[in-house]
Amino acid sequence: MAINIYNTLTRKKEPFHPLEEGKVKMYVCGPTVYNYIHIGNARPAIVFDTVRRYFEYRGYDVHYVLNFTDVDDKLIKASNEMGEGVTEIANRFIKAYKEDVGALGVKEAVDHPRVTENMDEIINFIRGLIDKGFAYEAEGDVYFRTRSFDQYGKLSHQSVDELQSGSRIEVGDKKEDPLDFTLWKGAKEGEITWESPWGSGRPGWHIECSAMAKKYLGDTIDIHAGGQDLTFPHHENEIAQSEAHNGESFARYWMHNGYINIDNEKMSKSLGNFILAHDLVKKHDPQVIRFFMLSVQYRHPINFSDELLKGAKSSFDRIKNAYENIQYRKTTTVSLQENQDEWLDKISDYKEQFIKEMDDDFNTANAISVLFDLTKTANLYLQEDQTHEEVLSAFEKLFEELTSVLGIELKVQDELLDEEIDALIEERKQARKNRDFERADQIRDELKDRNIILEDTSQGTRWKRG
Repeated sequence: MAINIYNTLTRKKEPFHPLEEGKVKMYVCGPTVYNYIHIGNARPAIVFDTVRRYFEYRGYDVHYVLNFTDVDDKLIKASNEMGEGVTEIANRFIKAYKEDVGALGVKEAVDHPRVTENMDEIINFIRGLIDKGFAYEAEGDVYFRTRSFDQYGKLSHQSVDELQSGSRIEVGDKKEDPLDFTLWKGAKEGEITWESPWGSGRPGWHIECSAMAKKYLGDTIDIHAGGQDLTFPHHENEIAQSEAHNGESFARYWMHNGYINIDNEKMSKSLGNFILAHDLVKKHDPQVIRFFMLSVQYRHPINFSDELLKGAKSSFDRIKNAYENIQYRKTTTVSLQENQDEWLDKISDYKEQFIKEMDDDFNTANAISVLFDLTKTANLYLQEDQTHEEVLSAFEKLFEELTSVLGIELKVQDELLDEEIDALIEERKQARKNRDFERADQIRDELKDRNIILEDTSQGTRWKRG
């Protein structure tokens, strides 16, 4: 079965055919590192990490590149406001980014190129565009001749005439055309700069990714990905630069994730609903946040609220509890049963269904539905008078296999959050009320293994860390 990807370039799903058999060259636009990332930035980090994981699950070797923009107008502004160097600020927030998305289960990229470490490649790329007549220097700045690339607008599906009519840019003394965009910015007083054939300055935003994608992945790559907001002008400009310079198709498949709304409103600082991932992972279980982000197909918008996150936790806990109960049952006396093949066939069917859903443009929402079905079946199996070790192991293995693809960890973590402890204590209370003393004792033992000591009193159950 082929993996099908919705290609923004063609606006349809297409079977994935790699440039090189068994390998995927994938470039994802990373953050501008002037602050902590917000949850809108966290979504592509999670989504495309999952895409990467699924390709690897299907046997592909993925060369995954995610860049850091470590020089930019926002960084320079932050530098002036904080009284720190651009490099020091970038270093701090690159470290914070890796910690925050790492908590969300995102694996390190194969390469994390930084703009400041690839300046020679960027300058040479711009020089190549000038030599081919696609760019021009004007008083220390360099611009791309947008109209010289006759396919401009093919990603965002806009014609140059449409872009011209909607343009608010006036023709200045430097630009030949209002649609031309900046490749190199001449130096301004007090800004960080590099020497170039056109004088001191720094690169424009769009040129960075073209130069770094070429360096790390080659003239043509399999997949270029990022947030929906990058489709135009950033990715449109990347195509123009790269294909004009290289004379080759830049990326065969373009993937874009949808927006995040907060309580059904667009996230913005002015509305006071701007949420940093750095704060969110401290307040909530990062595994639940990731689970929530994957509960909607990546191309669709997703609405965030505390209530929805609470619902995601409840759903995640159902899956996790079934997995833990399967593990616990393996430690008890296991009897043989005659219908184990029937159960093993059901488990195998769930794996095939999961693959089918993920093959359909990485539909994690439907894949999670398969996990819920697996959970229901596992719970039914646990009600059987007789169980078989082979079946229990098959359930356990498939839970681990499928959640690993989604980047979700079911195994017990090193330290429980307070709210997780309270939830387990409440579950234990209900289990005792229902005379399910086996489950109640199991919860106590689980908490004990995690150095959580329970004390049952007439006022209720108290706990402390051992």
